[in-house]
Parts: sequence; C-alpha cells; structure tokens
Amino acid sequence: MEKVPMLAEGYEKLTADLKALRAERPLIVDAIEEARAHGDLSENAEYHAAKERQGQVEAQIAELEDKVSRAQIIDPSTLSGDKVIFGATVTLLDEDDKPIRYQIVGQTEADAAKGRISYNSPIARALIGKQVDEEVEVTVPSGDRFYLIQKIEFI
Repeated sequence: MEKVPMLAEGYEKLTADLKALRAERPLIVDAIEEARAHGDLSENAEYHAAKERQGQVEAQIAELEDKVSRAQIIDPSTLSGDKVIFGATVTLLDEDDKPIRYQIVGQTEADAAKGRISYNSPIARALIGKQVDEEVEVTVPSGDRFYLIQKIEFI
C-alpha cells in the first residue's frame, strides 16, 4: 500500500472533511425517507437527488478514508539537507531573475496561489533531488521554463 505524503495541516483538513461528510449521512437518509413518503418513486425528483447525493457522499468518504489510512505525515521543520525533497521550501530565480518561492506539499494541500505545489506537479518533479545553484528546466503547457535554485529551506 503506497503511502500518501502530506503535512500535518493537510491531514487535519482531510479528517475535518471526512467528519463533515460523515455528519451529512443521517441528513441524507432523512431526505430520502421524506422523499419516499411523497409516493411514486419513479417520478420523484427529490428522491433521486437525495439518492444521488448519498452515492456522492459515500464515494467521497471512501476516498478520504483511503487517503487518511495511507497518510504519511511529514513535518518539514524536522528535515534537513542540501537537496530539494517533499516539504522543502524552495526559492527560485526565473529567467528574468525574479524570485519565486514554492513549498512542495501533498496533493490535497496544493494551492499555487499560496506558493504550495504538489509533489506530482511538473515543477516539483523537476526540482526534487536538485541542489542550490542548479538550473532546472520545466516543461509546462505554455512552453519550457528555466529556473535557478537560489535557496532550499525546511520551515
């Protein structure tokens, strides 16, 4: 069983989402019972909508339970080294010598607007294993980009 690396806050978000979905279960059952009381199920839109929502919630619960059970929580402040790894915060210089900062995180925590990229993203895959002063080429939909690794931190 493959582990799913994530930071502690990502794990907390997953467990909170799981708790919220589990709390929704009885509400869906109540909605199904109420819709059933309206009579003919073949043309009962409320019943079909509630059953569909029940299926969606159960699928999401199964997916989250799987991720939580395989979670490998990593605390970047306990890491060190001179290579880019999961949890590292990397400062890059782009082709215009403009600094860009990314933290490599799990898929559920990724938010490019906040500088948090998934370890599966093209940029992170290109960075992992590299050291300070190495140049990195990343192929993205808009073309090839080049970066210079300026700093690696574990914060």
